[in-house]
Amino acid sequence: MSQRRADDSEPTTPLKTTKVAGPLGIIAGRGSLPAFIADAASADGVPVHIIGIQGEAEPDIERFPHTWIKWGEVGRVFSALEKNGCNDLVIIGGVSRPSLKNVRIDVGALKTLPFLLSLRKGGDDHILSRIVRFFEQKGYRVHGAGDVLPELLVPEGPLTRRTPSAEDEADMALAFKVVRTLGTLDIGQAAVVSNGYVLAVEAAEGTDAMLERCAEIKRRGRSHGMGRGVLVKAPKPGQEERVDMPTIGPETMVKAAEAGLAGVAVAAQHVLIAEYNRTIKIANERKLFLYGVPWSGPDA
Repeated sequence: MSQRRADDSEPTTPLKTTKVAGPLGIIAGRGSLPAFIADAASADGVPVHIIGIQGEAEPDIERFPHTWIKWGEVGRVFSALEKNGCNDLVIIGGVSRPSLKNVRIDVGALKTLPFLLSLRKGGDDHILSRIVRFFEQKGYRVHGAGDVLPELLVPEGPLTRRTPSAEDEADMALAFKVVRTLGTLDIGQAAVVSNGYVLAVEAAEGTDAMLERCAEIKRRGRSHGMGRGVLVKAPKPGQEERVDMPTIGPETMVKAAEAGLAGVAVAAQHVLIAEYNRTIKIANERKLFLYGVPWSGPDA
């Protein structure tokens, strides 16, 4: 496993995949993580095939053996996995719920129509848990990105030159309590607390948009008298982490700085970090802390 340091240096050893002999199927949504996992797996001698969701996955996945699909092309997904011998599967990357005009129903979708209709109701946890069970019932082994590539998980302790102050730690404690409460209602994975005041909580808009709201509050002068504040992220109680683990990355640090925050704290080993080196570099440049808090569940 690569040695993590509180700076922007490269890992001291190559990234290694675990638990998977391959071929590895990767169902890709937004972001850099699908290609990152494919790079690491390929370097480790594990064959990969990426199934990219059109309108979501990055063009960079075309560096690897790949198949593009539209929403609703369930049969095409299984055809690509079977053709390439992929019994191990990672589902990674952000996605948006599609509008009906962007859904393309194929024969495979018709065969699984009751399952697809069941996804219309419920929150994210309900939907994602059903998706995992659906693939497992078809005989696939669904892995979390952190299981396949542990280096993606935020470790415990400081990752940056700056560390939390006593005031920051008090804000972190309250923010984690808020996130745990939100999680029981399947609402969000993040919150911002400043000087004991809950500045923002994450809902359907996502972490980046929440941080933009915090920046707007600062611009309007409504945060006068508060401390700098902290962002925390953690999984919801009972969350299906194999396909919906909280994620931070370079943009998180940029927007946290724009919001005037002191830093970011996350549940260690339960949050993914995209573009590790760049994320740490940006945090250090903007004098933010990034800290992995020991986490053992909703009562941590």
